[in-house]
Amino acid sequence: MYHSVADCSEDPYRVTVAPARLERQLGWLRRRGLRGVSVAELLAARARGEGRNLVGLTFDDGYADFLDNALPLLSRWGCSATLFVLPGRLGADNAWDPQGPRKPLLTAEGVRRAAEAGVEIGSHGLTHIDLTRADDAALKEETAESRALLEELTGVPVTGFCYPYGTVDQRAVEAVRAAGYGYACAIDPGELNGPHVLPRVHVGQNDTAVRLFLKYRLHRLRRRPVAGLR
Repeated sequence: MYHSVADCSEDPYRVTVAPARLERQLGWLRRRGLRGVSVAELLAARARGEGRNLVGLTFDDGYADFLDNALPLLSRWGCSATLFVLPGRLGADNAWDPQGPRKPLLTAEGVRRAAEAGVEIGSHGLTHIDLTRADDAALKEETAESRALLEELTGVPVTGFCYPYGTVDQRAVEAVRAAGYGYACAIDPGELNGPHVLPRVHVGQNDTAVRLFLKYRLHRLRRRPVAGLR
C-alpha cells in the first residue's frame, strides 16, 4: 500500500515515499523473483491457481505525482499497479488531511493517462469519507456513483474499491458488493474476511530491505487465508 511518491521532508501522516526509495523497493522485489502487479491481475492469477510470485501494488488517493514519479519506475522494473482515485476530487487536493502539505490530485486527464499506460483504476470512494460513518445516501454515492463516474471517464470496467482511511464494517462491505465491485482493499479488516476486505501492508519511506523482508514474512504469518481465494 503506497500513496504519494515525492519529496517526503514534510510528511506527518507517513503517506509519502521518495522516488529513489520506491526504486530500491521495486528492485528488492525483482531480485527475489517477485513482480508487482495490479490487484485485478493478482486475483485473476490466484483464481487460476497461479501467481505465487506476484505482489499486488496499490497507490491510494490518486496523487498527481503518480504520473511523473511512480509510473516511470513501475515501467522500468516491469511492474504494474492499481491506482485508487477519487472522482469527486479530481484536480483538487488532499483536503481530508488537516495537517501537512497540500498535495494535488490527478485531473481527469491524468487518470485517463494512467489507465492508457496499463494501470488499473479503482475507486477510493467519491470524496474520501469514512464509510462506517456515512448515511445510506452518502454510502451509495461513495460506492456506486464513484464507480459509474470512473467507468465513464476511463471507458473500462472498474472492479476494485479501496476503503478510505482503511475503515470498514459489514455495512460498508455490503454497499461495495452491491455496487458491483469484484474486490475491495482494506488495511487490517479484523474479523472480516473475503475478497471485499483484502488486507494490505503499508510501505513507507523508512522501509529498508530488512524492514521489507520482515513485513513480508510477518504478513504471511499474521493473516488468515482470504476466504474465496486460492
